[in-house]
Amino acid sequence: MASVSTPARRAAAGSSRRAGFRRAAATDRTRSGGAGWLFATPFLVFFTLFLIVPIGIGLWMSFTNASLTGHGDGTLVGLDNYAEAFGDSQVWQTLGNTVWFTVLTTVPLVLVALVMALLVYTGMPGQWLWRLAFFASHLLPVAVVYQIWSMLFQPDRGMLNGLLKIFGIDGIAWLTDEKYAMWSIALVTLWWTVGFNFLLYLAALQAIPDHLYEAAALDGAGAWRRLWSVTLPQLRRTTGLIAVLQVMASLKVFDQIYLLTKGGPNGATRPILEYIYDTGFTNYRLGYASAVSYVFFGLIIILSIAQLKIFSRRED
Repeated sequence: MASVSTPARRAAAGSSRRAGFRRAAATDRTRSGGAGWLFATPFLVFFTLFLIVPIGIGLWMSFTNASLTGHGDGTLVGLDNYAEAFGDSQVWQTLGNTVWFTVLTTVPLVLVALVMALLVYTGMPGQWLWRLAFFASHLLPVAVVYQIWSMLFQPDRGMLNGLLKIFGIDGIAWLTDEKYAMWSIALVTLWWTVGFNFLLYLAALQAIPDHLYEAAALDGAGAWRRLWSVTLPQLRRTTGLIAVLQVMASLKVFDQIYLLTKGGPNGATRPILEYIYDTGFTNYRLGYASAVSYVFFGLIIILSIAQLKIFSRRED
């Protein structure tokens, strides 16, 4: 009997050990999961208080007649604010200005950043100096950017008009002429923010495997062929990311326009965020301003999804 029962006892002992290991592993997972939630709690608290709760309050206000002065009693008005927003000519005009600014800035900010990154990556002399020069402007606060460019754009004593006069060209009213105001702000934005896109492209270039270039060189590909056949295809994902980020950032433009032109001249540069700001904090119509902001938020979400689908199809 002893010789027969010994394998059975061994099997039972092995089974109990495995069960013990499983219970211990489950306990460890429970403990680690609890510790993970403990570390995540401060972030979740602040995320809820400063993002989720304000989003919910703003959405609720968009259905009321809330006013910053207190004259509005906050009663529900249903979809009246949204109906007014879709019929408001100022909403569509400022949205058009925002889209025009996005068109003016997105393509140059992608192409210029790519060229800058390629120049540095290809071994241009003094790389550390060029990297600093290309990225330094991105570190400046908007108030400093405003001070620099407001002096450059001065009609009488500005450096830009001074250069034009050297070549016999009359000075330009950079910020007060409707024909040039938005182009001027786009130029400021390009100079100010291109450094971030440059950094993303440079990191992507440095991640391209060297063996791809070596294989292309063995096949007799020159510099331009390697650029078109190796470098640019490898940067496709980065280009898609930069394009999406840039469109989102351009649609949310506010600071530089508000400081340089305050939406002028004659509303030619007024973005939709400035209209929302004026409606809520100058005209004190918080409910209507919330509705306009959520309409704009919905358009951004739709555009983001469309962009992601377009770039994902190109990847496939």
